[in-house]
Amino acid sequence: MNFDDMADQLSAHPDYKVKRRLVPILNFGQGSCGPTKRVLILDTETTGLDWRAERIIELAMLAVDVDMQTGMPVGEVEVYEDFEDPGCAIPPEIVKLTGITDQDVKGQSLNEAKIKDMVSRADLIVAHNAGFDRPFVENRLDVFEHKAWACSFQGINWKAQGLGSAKLEFLCSEFGWFYDAHRAQVDCHALLRVLSSPLQSDKPDGSNTGLLQLFKAAENARTVVKAFGSPFETKDKLKARGYRWDAENRVWYTAVKSDEALNAEAEWLKSEVYSGRSARIGLETQDAWVQFSNRSGKSGDRVL
Repeated sequence: MNFDDMADQLSAHPDYKVKRRLVPILNFGQGSCGPTKRVLILDTETTGLDWRAERIIELAMLAVDVDMQTGMPVGEVEVYEDFEDPGCAIPPEIVKLTGITDQDVKGQSLNEAKIKDMVSRADLIVAHNAGFDRPFVENRLDVFEHKAWACSFQGINWKAQGLGSAKLEFLCSEFGWFYDAHRAQVDCHALLRVLSSPLQSDKPDGSNTGLLQLFKAAENARTVVKAFGSPFETKDKLKARGYRWDAENRVWYTAVKSDEALNAEAEWLKSEVYSGRSARIGLETQDAWVQFSNRSGKSGDRVL
């Protein structure tokens, strides 16, 4: 019996779960011959966390058409990956995390013409932490500013799918694969496979993938809600509800995608955070061309 047969037998047994090494798919074959849109999956490795001070050292992108009836990739996957010399020593902790050394990037630079060509043909750019990747690549090349973006970490309710974490390695493991993480291209392949996997769906034919969800979500603006002046003792409540801390502006924030959700959030804030007192919350409307960038959307506020 070969290893694949043994893995199949174990997978069929209720007491075992088998994980297989992720093998990149470079051609997904023909789809339903229905309409398609082109997605570009992107990941960066950088010298640090702050896009204002740090630099990209590796950029990888996968571009593929998506069958908008099934949500599955179709045809060939276009692959791009390059190192870039940041002009300074790569910090030891980044070398340890990524395995990328000063020697790897010495004298290297991104292929700007290739990047611009791939981005120009994409209908949607997806990153698993778009709030990190988008400012870095926009700071490097302004072609990224003129496209719709989606975040597969924030843009899909992974908990509703019965998954306890939205981290890419965890998602990939739950779908049955393992891989060597923290390199840009393999992270892109892992994300594409996760987003191509069937999700729980209320569609009669069951057709639903993360790719379809992200394309649909990109059609609608989201509203970022900022809890100005929230009492310190409510931080655990805010965090438990999914709010995130903006250290620069010193405010807790979250995002909602409908007027109904916005009204419900305002009621929760007034009751649970401001204890019924009058308060002002900030509102920022962001469409897919602005969200996750360092640029602001349309701002306003609401008095509770």
